[in-house]
Amino acid sequence: MVTTRRTSARAKTRATAPPSSRLVKVGLTQMACGTSARANLTRQLALAQRAVERGAHIICTQELFRSQYFCQSENHDCFGFAETIPGPSTTAFQQFAKKRGVVVVASLFEKRAAGLYHNTAAVIDADGSLLGVYRKMHIPDDPLFYEKFYFTPGDTGFRAWRTKFGTIGVLICWDQWYPEAARLTALQGAEILFYPTAIGWHPREKEQYGMAQHQSWEVIQRSHAVANGCWVAVANRIGHELVNGPDGKPVSADGLEFWGQSFVASPDGLIVQRASTNREEVMVVDCDLDKVEFARTHWPFLRDRRIDAYGQLTERFIDPPAGRGHAR
Repeated sequence: MVTTRRTSARAKTRATAPPSSRLVKVGLTQMACGTSARANLTRQLALAQRAVERGAHIICTQELFRSQYFCQSENHDCFGFAETIPGPSTTAFQQFAKKRGVVVVASLFEKRAAGLYHNTAAVIDADGSLLGVYRKMHIPDDPLFYEKFYFTPGDTGFRAWRTKFGTIGVLICWDQWYPEAARLTALQGAEILFYPTAIGWHPREKEQYGMAQHQSWEVIQRSHAVANGCWVAVANRIGHELVNGPDGKPVSADGLEFWGQSFVASPDGLIVQRASTNREEVMVVDCDLDKVEFARTHWPFLRDRRIDAYGQLTERFIDPPAGRGHAR
């Protein structure tokens, strides 16, 4: 007779230490958001639980998971979606992380003080402690992405944290287009760069520009993995969102179609796993942190940087000297 050993409930709901090879299981969640902040938080915690049950050690949410993407309009009522840090969401995730022994990156709309709001990621270690926050540094202002109305640019600088399962850095959505942000985070020891994200198509533009927009978004982040010899993990939302204004009507007849496709890229830039465009998903991906050392010794880009020659990177633009022509 064949017998099976039953797995305890505790084993199913608590992360186990990664093996000595430094194999870390990264969990990414993508979901559609409704109008109830409480329901969105409940759903996000449920997806995080599914990630734990599949062995995840580090879990990252999508950007601003507690609400629909309210930045489609400039509406003062939407400041009511913000919360303090520490606050209800960080408390819930700290309890979650401590009970299950996992690291959590949670993206939130932070109310720092009266009239001072940030797009913020809270980093919680596996013992439930709040290691710190990263406040989004690059703030976009595009049609239906009116983030400058809501978010003060971050003042934390670029940061990395030593967690139980490895050193991680966190950047947020629009930050992903800036190689300087990825570099400065990697230079602090980040082995995995996490990008909570909310990006999608304008439906009327999708046929003409949709493929190029998505591929550009993916390629730039894969390039961060290659240039810095580290893992990159991106969690994006899904769903076609029509956000209502104060009059109860959609602020845009078309809304935004969030393209999902959360992914993990290895230090050589390859896509290890990619989610769908329109399904709620939980991805759990094996990330061998030893590959960071391998990548950086075989493609030694950090070694060969000419740090003595990059001072002008802090200039807005390098104008040609007065009275002289442009360089050819």
